[in-house]
Amino acid sequence: MAMFEHKPQPAWAAVEDFLTVTVVHPDEALERAVQSAVDAGMPAIEVAPNAGKLLKLLVQLSGARRVLEIGTLAGFSTIWMAEGLPDDGKLVTCEYLTKHADVARSNVDAAGLGHKVEIRVGAALDSLAALQAEDQEPFDFVFIDADKENNTSYLDWAVRLGRPGTTVVLDNAIWEGAVLDPSMDQVNAPGIIGALELMGNHPQLDATVIQTVGSKGWDGFALARVL
Repeated sequence: MAMFEHKPQPAWAAVEDFLTVTVVHPDEALERAVQSAVDAGMPAIEVAPNAGKLLKLLVQLSGARRVLEIGTLAGFSTIWMAEGLPDDGKLVTCEYLTKHADVARSNVDAAGLGHKVEIRVGAALDSLAALQAEDQEPFDFVFIDADKENNTSYLDWAVRLGRPGTTVVLDNAIWEGAVLDPSMDQVNAPGIIGALELMGNHPQLDATVIQTVGSKGWDGFALARVL
């Protein structure tokens, strides 16, 4: 099956570039992270700069001290969120592929944020179960941006590893409108739809979804609070 294609319109990407330069101002460490992913032949699926900045601001607005990220890639969103944490804050990020984790580790260290970030390599569901077994403090903020097939399980873990008041952000919630037509992407769409249905019905989640357009095409993110 061909990889699902996102179809950004030139105007969307141009506006995103304008916003990035005019308002967002990503630092050198973030630009380096994006380039390192290209150099390593990794897919260009990191969050857009304006979305990364939103994650940083949400971490700060929520007063989070402990962040959980599911899906590290080259560490672009990791760096944004770690920049939003206080100096004694902690971010645990789960990455399936060792190669990606190595690139992310070098990017996080180069950004001067290594002391805040722990990267756990392997299947995220195993890493999440291990976190629960270690009986760590609850996480204040959870960002889910990994394989969509497991989205509902990741959401379930976000609630279990969080606490009342924890912020949960789920990326890729629109997927070029595939939420209305799962046949567009039979691999990813069912997991996205399942996660949105779970968010809408979960007794411990109060959520909304924002549609976005930009260099990544037509997409969006879900934002929830654990009750």
